[in-house]
Amino acid sequence: MSSYTLSYKSNHNVVYSCTYPVVWCPKYRRGVLIPGVDARLKDIIHSVCNESRAELLTWEVMSDHVPLLVEVDPQDGIDRLVRAIKGRSSRLLGLEYAWLKSRLPSLGTHSSVVSTVGGAPLEVITQYIENHKRV
Repeated sequence: MSSYTLSYKSNHNVVYSCTYPVVWCPKYRRGVLIPGVDARLKDIIHSVCNESRAELLTWEVMSDHVPLLVEVDPQDGIDRLVRAIKGRSSRLLGLEYAWLKSRLPSLGTHSSVVSTVGGAPLEVITQYIENHKRV
């Protein structure tokens, strides 16, 4: 299990700690994120987060959903990050894995679940995401 503590970061004019659990599913919750596709999706997520200066704290790619815990600069916004991840992954995976287009018109839906961590200990959320491996 990943171990980390709540810490604050800063940019030009704000000190922040904005950590969000995020979950999204392929359209119709189809189990298309199989080995190979899942590894490529992880590369895409990692790349988008690096470009957005977002920190992936913990994450998994399951066959039918993607839970992650990410820290984002509040001026960049969690919505912008999620849209970038979903948009780029849908486009690139559709181009690289043609069979996905025959199973789904588009990989993702326009929805996702984003929550604030609030009072929940980060260890509890991390454990929840990592326990998805065993489901």
